[in-house]
Amino acid sequence: MRKMVLGYVTERKPVTEADARKLTHICAAFGKLGRDGSITADHSIEAQMEQLRRWNPDIRISLSLVNRGGEPDAFPKVFADPALREAFARSCVDLIVRKGYDGVDLDWEYPCVPSNGLDAGPQDRDNFTETIRIVREAMDRIPGRHPLLTIAAGADVYYATCVNLPEVIRYLDFINLMTYDLKCGFHALTGHHTALYNSTGDYFQNSCDQALRLFAQHGVPKEKLLMGAAFYSRKWTDIPDRNHGFLQLSKTGAGYGPGWTDLKEDCMNRNGFAYYWDDEAKAPYLFDGSTFLSFDDPRSLREKCAYVLREGYGGIFFWEYSCDREGELLGVLDQGIRE
Repeated sequence: MRKMVLGYVTERKPVTEADARKLTHICAAFGKLGRDGSITADHSIEAQMEQLRRWNPDIRISLSLVNRGGEPDAFPKVFADPALREAFARSCVDLIVRKGYDGVDLDWEYPCVPSNGLDAGPQDRDNFTETIRIVREAMDRIPGRHPLLTIAAGADVYYATCVNLPEVIRYLDFINLMTYDLKCGFHALTGHHTALYNSTGDYFQNSCDQALRLFAQHGVPKEKLLMGAAFYSRKWTDIPDRNHGFLQLSKTGAGYGPGWTDLKEDCMNRNGFAYYWDDEAKAPYLFDGSTFLSFDDPRSLREKCAYVLREGYGGIFFWEYSCDREGELLGVLDQGIRE
């Protein structure tokens, strides 16, 4: 059976016919969850659905949900209240029946974690499980179809303690494990934000391999785990010119750098940037003497695809589609995941 290739698609770029044929799944980013359990869904992908399914009759299109603007506590509030859970489950069913989506993807970042400005706490762990159970049961009552229920999960130990993975996976079709931003705004140390393996000397150890093995050890079947790939970069500035900028302390965490197409055009061995490959991590980076960029490229993605096939995971997904304007990286995934 073919491995999954899932893309998060924003409203910045319509999906082309060639790319639709390469994707097995799309998560439209984003729909919005409100404090009352309602869902706001007006993504531009809705106007494309019929066409996408003509191009690729097997494609599955889900709506990925985040908190509605101005309501940052929507997830913890709705998931904590039995009446609101039921209202949310009805909203999910209505979304599928009325709007034609194939499923719902939950992007709560993150249960139990208050540092993202959420009213979160330890109670979220059980509330998360119970809500997912109720939504799954409501979806299963839709006649004649099996709607998808998935989550985007943080790729580190904290998530495995904040979410009851052995229980929630009973109700989920698969997990999109966000094995990117492994170094981000929280990390004042340069390094790979989406490395396949750890690098010696990195005292913030994390990688795709480490995260996937962690989730498998917590009871998630490998075939229900998708590895995350990054079609964008992370950037640190004012970095000491030592060790090609790699594993150097920074005054701030990493911001967002350019997407793949812009990075290739403007930075790939251009404008003072030199390309380096970390063969231990199977990851590239760029450095110009003061600015450090971490990203995925065709070489690292081929390594990731080979790993998914070799280790028996469910597939690979990426954030996000518009960063790859020429379709180069998606083409690499499509070819690599079939080999």
